[in-house]
Amino acid sequence: MLVALCPFTACFAQQQSLRQQLDSLSREIRLHPQSTDLRLKKAAVNIELGQWDYAVEEYGEVLKLDAQNLAALFFRAYCYTNLRRYPLALQDYQALLRLQPRHLEARLGLAMVCEKMGRSMDALDHYNLLVQQYPDSAVCYAARAAYETSRRQYDVALYDWDEAISRRPLNADYVVSKVDVLLTLRRNDEARQTLEEAVKRGIPTGMFHEWFEKTR
Repeated sequence: MLVALCPFTACFAQQQSLRQQLDSLSREIRLHPQSTDLRLKKAAVNIELGQWDYAVEEYGEVLKLDAQNLAALFFRAYCYTNLRRYPLALQDYQALLRLQPRHLEARLGLAMVCEKMGRSMDALDHYNLLVQQYPDSAVCYAARAAYETSRRQYDVALYDWDEAISRRPLNADYVVSKVDVLLTLRRNDEARQTLEEAVKRGIPTGMFHEWFEKTR
């Protein structure tokens, strides 16, 4: 019984700690309302507590004080995305990228928002630009591969999963994603070979038990 209560107790303690931090930061902000640093810290705690609207409000206050604050623009866009207010998220990501065109996370966020809004060509343009700007990034190839997979563009997705794996050979998620595409195409032998190669590289066999079964 005590074991079952431990996760709940730990979670409750963490929530209490965050609320105490929030109260402390709120008091400091009342004393120093022009402090963008304090407001950014408070908004970060709001996010940890899942208080998206409060975080949006706080980032808005930061941007009133500093219209080019990159952190406020990025995390407000992140909050808007979680609130499914995609047009507003789009505006913030675009504003940030005008200030810093090579901001990887903002470009990735913008691509995902375009995807959620059904703007498929815009999303693909942003994924392509990410790969062009960061040719050594496994994350960029994986993001484009995931998008292509969702569009059932399996041949190009397989290419991008291979590129992602070549840059992060011990990433089991990338391997599984490639295997899933191969199984969808009923290329079971290739899927099994992909798993065996991953195990040889050092990924534990146990991580692929379910997927080895699917290749039979």
